[in-house]
Amino acid sequence: MERTAEAHTGARAMQEIFERIAAADTIIITRHSRPDGDAVGSTLGLSAILRASFPEKRVFLDNDDRAEYLAFLGDEGPRPAPEDYAAATLIVLDTGTPDRVANARVFDAKCVIKIDHHICREHYGDLAWVEEERSSVCEMIAEFYRAFADRLTLTRYAAECLYTGMVTDSGRFRFRGTNGDTLRLAAMLLDAGVDFERIFSQLGGEDLETVRFEGYLASKIRTTESGAAYLRISKRLRLKHGISLEDACNTVSLMEHIKGSLIWIAFIENDDGSVRVRLRSRFVEVQQLASRFGGGGHACASGATVNSRAEEAQLLAEADKLLMDYKEKAFAKSGFCPE
Repeated sequence: MERTAEAHTGARAMQEIFERIAAADTIIITRHSRPDGDAVGSTLGLSAILRASFPEKRVFLDNDDRAEYLAFLGDEGPRPAPEDYAAATLIVLDTGTPDRVANARVFDAKCVIKIDHHICREHYGDLAWVEEERSSVCEMIAEFYRAFADRLTLTRYAAECLYTGMVTDSGRFRFRGTNGDTLRLAAMLLDAGVDFERIFSQLGGEDLETVRFEGYLASKIRTTESGAAYLRISKRLRLKHGISLEDACNTVSLMEHIKGSLIWIAFIENDDGSVRVRLRSRFVEVQQLASRFGGGGHACASGATVNSRAEEAQLLAEADKLLMDYKEKAFAKSGFCPE
């Protein structure tokens, strides 16, 4: 049964979470399904901090899937037994809605804590710490450590996991939400010994087949009348080129430098035939558009799902109008349209 708690921010939320952690004997950490760098980095990073700080506690990670491109961060270790949940404090990271939690037993836990930075559509759990303006949940975990640095231990491994999530979710510190405190917290992690060259080499490397696939996709990019760029990747095309679903989803970034295209959209067919939609933008907020198609996320980085070509066409039409309206308002205000 889902419990609903009021979300808090800042020092009050961190203090309550620290007290719950300190009182718990068993802690289980989970995240959202189809994980990205922030989801993986925050779960691994927080678990490493808690294991180093409270060696007497039992700390588990329990998730139903994994991200192969982040395997360099290491595995999650042994999973808890079903009976471990009854007395456990469970922490859900980077997951805006309960339907996206990568753990079917999440509400079997004695206490459920949500730590998240997505635009909040619904609260869940017994305690929620939500800060929508944060660049990443990894930034929030770094802040949590800083707030209790006299009682917590930041290992080099924990710092590398958190740094990985910060750089991926912030677009290498380029996306909205990055501010001075983001960089100060990143500097704190670097001071803990983060090997950022190794991290970037792991994140930036692509095999030859993926590079060729991206070259092929570049010729398939289309734009709406107002300039929203989009591409489609079918399951058949993925299998033909031997491309993972994760790599296919990441191709949305191929469109971000097209002049005049402030919205870019990738439609990726999942193994079950549904179509995952990745929406990215510059200046234009796309989160509400995503929410109308069963999704959500951040103002300028969201996801959704469509189940037919008709729904895909509708989403494109709405994206085109959203961009047209934005450009008209920007031109009326300043006399030019941002690129």
